[in-house]
Amino acid sequence: MPQIRAEMAATVWKVVASEGDAVAPDDVLLVLESMKMEIPVLAETAGRVASLPVAEGALVREGDVLAVLE
Repeated sequence: MPQIRAEMAATVWKVVASEGDAVAPDDVLLVLESMKMEIPVLAETAGRVASLPVAEGALVREGDVLAVLE
């Protein structure tokens, strides 16, 4: 199952997708905020959101799992 990981330390600003949602490549799953910039996190492949182990306001570090697709 493809895992989408944080590329940098940031705060989860907004969770857009929900577990069970069908997604296509480049669909926005969530939005991170770092250094006053909003960074969309996109689905890399088509599939279904199996897990979103983060919540709005959470701090994430580089490499943390943000979403799992199936």
